[in-house]
Amino acid sequence: MLRSAIVGSTGYAGLELTRLLLRHPLVAPPLLLSREGQEGGELFSPVDGAMLPIRPFSWELLNQEGIELLFLATPHEVSRAWVPEALDRGLRVVDLSGAWRLRNRDYRAVYKFSDEGEAADSVLSRAVFGMPELHRDQIRDAQLVANPGCYPTSVILPLLPLLKDGLIDVERGIVSDAKSGVTGAGKKPTQGTHFAEVSENFRAYGVFTHRHTGEILEQLGLQPQQLTFSVHLLPIRRGILSSLYFHLRHAATDGDIERSLRKFHTGHCFVRIFSPPRQPEVQHVAYTNFCDIGWTLSPDRKRVMMVSCIDNLGKGAAGQAVQNMNIMYGWNETEGLIG
Repeated sequence: MLRSAIVGSTGYAGLELTRLLLRHPLVAPPLLLSREGQEGGELFSPVDGAMLPIRPFSWELLNQEGIELLFLATPHEVSRAWVPEALDRGLRVVDLSGAWRLRNRDYRAVYKFSDEGEAADSVLSRAVFGMPELHRDQIRDAQLVANPGCYPTSVILPLLPLLKDGLIDVERGIVSDAKSGVTGAGKKPTQGTHFAEVSENFRAYGVFTHRHTGEILEQLGLQPQQLTFSVHLLPIRRGILSSLYFHLRHAATDGDIERSLRKFHTGHCFVRIFSPPRQPEVQHVAYTNFCDIGWTLSPDRKRVMMVSCIDNLGKGAAGQAVQNMNIMYGWNETEGLIG
């Protein structure tokens, strides 16, 4: 059975990843580690209610325990610092942070990395953007998989098929109006994520500055002026609903849109296409690794409102990380994620 370790298991994404790995039939119970300089402790198991030990991180411990795969559910700067040594030690890494997702230096500037240069570029050249529906073949042999962000997953999967088929008039712009549950903000408490601030409230944030914008632009091949990306905080724990608005280059039918989506997503076991008039809902993807996609065509057949839903901790983080692991080790993609 695969021996893996998780750094960051007490965060929301790390806890969900722990839950999934504890139930995975081909993976031994993961080694849970705290970050360097932090004490260990215990984690209440989300599977059987046991208390799982969290041990202080060390490279020697990884070696002693025979760890092959390291999951980093850590802040970006931690992953940025640790991944080079992990690769040098022969470990395979699935990084849930944004440390190694972006090729374009202008888009990376939002993270304010202090180590830009030849060494970082060398690591980046080995990283594979971990969206199986786009890069499955590269993920199989990757030593470093950069797990996608939650918002980008919900935007890229519905839009890319239509962009590849030339259906969208990108010069008229695409509007992505996305809403996320509060766990998407991470576990560290902030004023904006207190219960009293979130409950019975709904607000926009990160307008024109959200760090996931570059990720979407890079993977879709869009220019900044072709995308308006807005995000909102929903008063729910988990789930993302993205509403996407765009013009078509020519009048189309529902059949044209459905054919484009189904052609691209053939064999993609975690993408579900909803034919009109059905539309995805957050409740249907909660606690799953699915991305549900639906759309409505305007009466003039030249405009589309598309909806996609994912669980931000599932397909948006931990579920997609497990899906990537399954591909890396030649297993069925659904292993440990369905049933």
